[in-house]
Amino acid sequence: MVERKLLVLFGSQTGTAQDTAERIGREAKRRHFQCRVEALDSYDVANLINELLVIFVCATTGQGDPPDNMKMFWRFLFRKNLPPGSLCQLDYAVLGLGDSSYPKFNFVAKKLHKRLLQLGGNPLLPVALGDDQHDLGPDAVVDPWLLALWDKILALYPLPPGLEIISPDVRPPPKYTLHYLAEDSPYPNGGLLQPIAPRAVPSELHPFAARVVSNQRVTAESHFQDVRLIEFDVTGSGIMFSAGDVVMIQPQNCPEDVQQFCQLLRLDPDRRFVLKPTEPDASLPALLPQPCTIRHLVTHYLDISCVPRRSFFELLSYFSTNELEREKLQEFSSAQGQEELYSYCNRPRRTTLETLWDFPHTTCAIPPEYLLDLIPRIRPRAFSIASSMLAHPDRIQILVAVVRYKTQLSKPRRGLCSTWLASLNPEQGDFRVPLWVKKGGMKFPADPDTPVIMIGPGTGVAPFRAAIQERVAQGRRGNCLFFGCRQKSKDFYCQAEWEELVTKGFLTLFTAFSRDQEEKVYVQHRIQENQRLVWELLNSRNAHIYLAG
Repeated sequence: MVERKLLVLFGSQTGTAQDTAERIGREAKRRHFQCRVEALDSYDVANLINELLVIFVCATTGQGDPPDNMKMFWRFLFRKNLPPGSLCQLDYAVLGLGDSSYPKFNFVAKKLHKRLLQLGGNPLLPVALGDDQHDLGPDAVVDPWLLALWDKILALYPLPPGLEIISPDVRPPPKYTLHYLAEDSPYPNGGLLQPIAPRAVPSELHPFAARVVSNQRVTAESHFQDVRLIEFDVTGSGIMFSAGDVVMIQPQNCPEDVQQFCQLLRLDPDRRFVLKPTEPDASLPALLPQPCTIRHLVTHYLDISCVPRRSFFELLSYFSTNELEREKLQEFSSAQGQEELYSYCNRPRRTTLETLWDFPHTTCAIPPEYLLDLIPRIRPRAFSIASSMLAHPDRIQILVAVVRYKTQLSKPRRGLCSTWLASLNPEQGDFRVPLWVKKGGMKFPADPDTPVIMIGPGTGVAPFRAAIQERVAQGRRGNCLFFGCRQKSKDFYCQAEWEELVTKGFLTLFTAFSRDQEEKVYVQHRIQENQRLVWELLNSRNAHIYLAG
């Protein structure tokens, strides 16, 4: 009898591909497959030659780039020295998730499919190209493709005799079991940020707890947009960066939301627990201390402010003791109910916490061990670093636009990370923010004589502030900045700093204040007005040109 093993590998940036991969994993288990679901970079890619059946689910980010958690896999797979027939025993299928408003729509999935074919793999189906722009989202493609895929897979790997596909009415087991500890248990308390060994460079698994040094509003109080220049102290962290790099920040939920969530689910925030994986070879969530309190889990791990996905409603429906609520949840998780789900959730940007309020009977019946299946983890947010180590040693500065907007819901929508960061006032306490640094996509010229033309409207100017500080510290001139905002008196960030550099001859500055006159003026108008200078820099002096924002 052929072993019925299936591997689902995903590359996910925002969590959608992971969510889809986990859905495939649940469907595989209903069909009695031994199934593992893993991020591509957590998987030892050298084992791929031994695999018989793999489904790849991958998103495309940026300009046709692979997500961060499949970059190592990507580099390995495209090595020139891999023999053409090395994957000849592999049956595979590729599911792509992308957005057709971008020119390189689902580029990663298409390229992966082609490469697996070159290496001798046998495709079970053509590559599926899920599209965010479709009225029903990627599921418009994913649903029919999965039906066809299971037909193909069951033809190759029929169900064992006497077994049937487990009905969708049967609740799947949780990934982890949760064991509460007695109040006086000997377990030591798990801290939020374990101190890391001094030699370890901070990373997602080991962030550095950076102290907030200053948090300054750089827009006028009367301006609709609150923008902050925030500075962190990274002394002793071993963090090194250059202009164009990115700082990753791990945000947390606000105490009011945490309290509401615990009340709704009737959870004691101070109860301590340990997690145990349901399946023997599964690992525990790397970012959760063991043991852990409910408060820590909800504050630092569960993304209760995200807009819930279809899988959330599917799992939630199993816990419902109320017929009306169950019917609604089942409708939201069905293929036919996707338009209504979009209107209920996505259009108004309704959060997970607000959704739980709408299903009170179901919510208070959620078993705590299902929380980690139901609600995704809080993802880190990326910010362009807006300062240079040469100008500000042991410091990282960022420009943060505080996200706040209205939808049809009465309560304004708020960005989780920007709202949290804006609330941290170093004059009122010692606030620490978990962070680490990643290489950015912008590289500034090594040759000191190469001029740079930077176009950065709004907070897009952040990486250019870092670049200008770095170049000025190195004595480099030839810095040309086009900056745009609404009004000179309200949102001209870092005005005094730019003007001082202009006076000293380090910076050529062109500003576009779109609302300061009747005719709206934007950075592109200023570029057009100064086309001779721009052309001269590009043509005669080989200037590099950068755009952000």
